[in-house]
Amino acid sequence: MPTLEQKIKEYDAIKRTKVPGDVLAVMEGVTEALRASGLGQGAFVTGDQFPDFALPDQHGVVRPLSHYLAEGPVVLNIYRGGWCPYCNLEMQALNIALPEFVKRGVTLLGLTPEMPTTAQDTLTANELAITVLSDEGNRVSASLGLVFELPEVLRPIYERFGIDIPASNGDDSFTLPVPATYILGQDRVARYHFVNVDYTQRAEPTQLIAELDRLAAAGML
Repeated sequence: MPTLEQKIKEYDAIKRTKVPGDVLAVMEGVTEALRASGLGQGAFVTGDQFPDFALPDQHGVVRPLSHYLAEGPVVLNIYRGGWCPYCNLEMQALNIALPEFVKRGVTLLGLTPEMPTTAQDTLTANELAITVLSDEGNRVSASLGLVFELPEVLRPIYERFGIDIPASNGDDSFTLPVPATYILGQDRVARYHFVNVDYTQRAEPTQLIAELDRLAAAGML
């Protein structure tokens, strides 16, 4: 079965044939500018303790993070939204790996700024069995040092692609989280982190599973 990295490379190849070169240049330039700005350098990393936030899932049921951690470790995957092809590829790959997480007593959670109903639409469209938390206004992601505002130069490009971020998020802002993945122990301390300002780069599910096994063998979970 292809890895997530391979799937992303396949999508990138298709994108290069369909998206004009000048548009690709703008998108890549924005990513480099965000990296140069230091975005993500203040993000939560391994060893940091997460706040016990409470957010609604796709069904509107509000539970604190501690509720999920009471059952075992959590893999928390923070993504931009169902409008993002890379997020969909990532969530599909995580869904395929879901039985491996369950086998290890690990709860897989998604976290997105999208409204619960929009998150449910994404789950339905991709046939995903993942619990997704709705982070209204990116408040939790902001507390983790992961939030930025979509630059003005990208907004008409996204609009041309049919992407309406304010509508998806249910507010009038263009704030988004940097995609990130964390393994959390039951004490809410991050045992692993993956944070990359380049939204085309994501944590490989097989790597997460290997890291869970390593942590468990070391008595760290």
